Amino acid sequence: MLLRYALIGSVGCDAEAQVLPLRRLAGLYRTGQFLPALFPRERKVERLIEVLRVADALSAGASQREIAACLFGTERISRDWRAASDSLRSQVRRLVSRARHMAAGGYRSFLAIDGTDM
Repeated sequence: MLLRYALIGSVGCDAEAQVLPLRRLAGLYRTGQFLPALFPRERKVERLIEVLRVADALSAGASQREIAACLFGTERISRDWRAASDSLRSQVRRLVSRARHMAAGGYRSFLAIDGTDM
């Protein structure tokens, strides 16, 4: 088997991202399994999971308060939902806005190579 791998662009900070898939393949070949060190957790994963949960809740007809209760717990909602700071409700509104944006086609930019959307 002959494997060719082309590096495109200039050498620099972009080079590591281009070599990473090759390192992953080599690790899989060497050990027979994916090496966890070569698959670091994406920083945006937690936020994306929340957005997906909110999108599911919206499609099921949940209110913003119900969504907040699922994400943050009923105790916090009863304590902070009507608080003077309004930060909890604002956070839920941002998540709802993001979920609607993603459902309306914004997910396409998430699929971009550089992942700059999230």
